[in-house]
Amino acid sequence: MDIKEQRQYLSELGIRLKTFRLARNDTMAVFAQRLGVSAGTLRAMEHGTATVQIGAWVKALWVLDHLDDLNGVLAQKASLLEQARAPRTRIRQRASRRA
Repeated sequence: MDIKEQRQYLSELGIRLKTFRLARNDTMAVFAQRLGVSAGTLRAMEHGTATVQIGAWVKALWVLDHLDDLNGVLAQKASLLEQARAPRTRIRQRASRRA
């Protein structure tokens, strides 16, 4: 993925955030206060700025009642059939030794 594609995804995410905020009839100041961020940070989120911390996005998803949408972000992609066919070798793990 190149930079242009990344910017496009973030821009679309910001547009969706703004759409949800407006659907709630919240001003930028009120919504930013609910998120615990400044109006400038909210503006950056709505514009798709890449430097906004993930914590701000998590708060936004929580306020909008979409936090469960994050469950699929790094979810395992193997199907149940693939999991059943996979070899059942266990990798032994140990804690590091402490001095």
